Amino acid sequence: MEKPLISIVSPVYKAELILEKLVFEIKKTMNAMQVSYEIILVDDRSPDNSWEKMKMLSFKYKDVKSIRLSKNFGQHPAIIAGLSQAKGEWIVIMDCDLQDQPKEIIKLFDKTKEGFDVVLASRKNRRDGFFKKASSKFFSVIYSYLTETKFDNTIANFGIYNIKVITEVIGMNDYIKSFPLFVNWVGFKTISIEVEHAHRDSGSSSYSFAKLMSLAFNTIISFSNKPLKLFVKFGMTMSLLSFIIGIATIVKYFEGQILILGYSSIMVSIWFLSGIIITTIGIVGIYIGKIFDQTKGRKSFIIDQILN
Repeated sequence: MEKPLISIVSPVYKAELILEKLVFEIKKTMNAMQVSYEIILVDDRSPDNSWEKMKMLSFKYKDVKSIRLSKNFGQHPAIIAGLSQAKGEWIVIMDCDLQDQPKEIIKLFDKTKEGFDVVLASRKNRRDGFFKKASSKFFSVIYSYLTETKFDNTIANFGIYNIKVITEVIGMNDYIKSFPLFVNWVGFKTISIEVEHAHRDSGSSSYSFAKLMSLAFNTIISFSNKPLKLFVKFGMTMSLLSFIIGIATIVKYFEGQILILGYSSIMVSIWFLSGIIITTIGIVGIYIGKIFDQTKGRKSFIIDQILN
């Protein structure tokens, strides 16, 4: 079989109603580009009939590779699983909900001819709900601050990447996977271009508020140690303030201005400082927990079946 020029990787979850249209639109775009290609669908152990649809599509089209994971590992491990099986010189990552439109691949690929290794799709007019857009904006602000990097919330997974970029991304052994942040970290010649973002073809996002917060928290803890630095600075500031207040209290005592030390102020100080200490220990404990997860060396995904 001819080695494909472009591999299209799409993680699949609760997408049984979309998959046929997704494959049809991708094939239409690739045929218009007149390039060799493969489509890689990765079932993140979806609870619906997505895998049955994928098997049917792989039986019908030999250029559709279907991968099923052994359990639900999450979107980003599913992406890495798909990348591990990609053979193309260029790899396109796109979500399966058709908000990332296959026709935009033409625009992304054309930009690579200017010498770029990574061309990211910027969704300036996002067709998401208010909550998803607001949470994405909030995360980008917090992440940019905590990591001292610029994180663009209009950019997600959709883009085209040279195989040398993907090779480096796959080689990153972080237990917590975040594909866009991996791409940002490895570097290479990168540009973003505006693309048209569509409304969701069917269904709703599989990310609940709790899942979004968990993903954001784990990503920040995994990629930044600034929370620890912030608590060190806060602790030093509180120590300096306590020292100043202590000196002032001693001076007032010797001047006879303090006859009975206040019970309320002592209790407030104890509870306040105890809260700071417990929170700091908790943050340190979380980092130690992440180190523990990393040192176990467990796989971030396990492939159960591969078709084609």
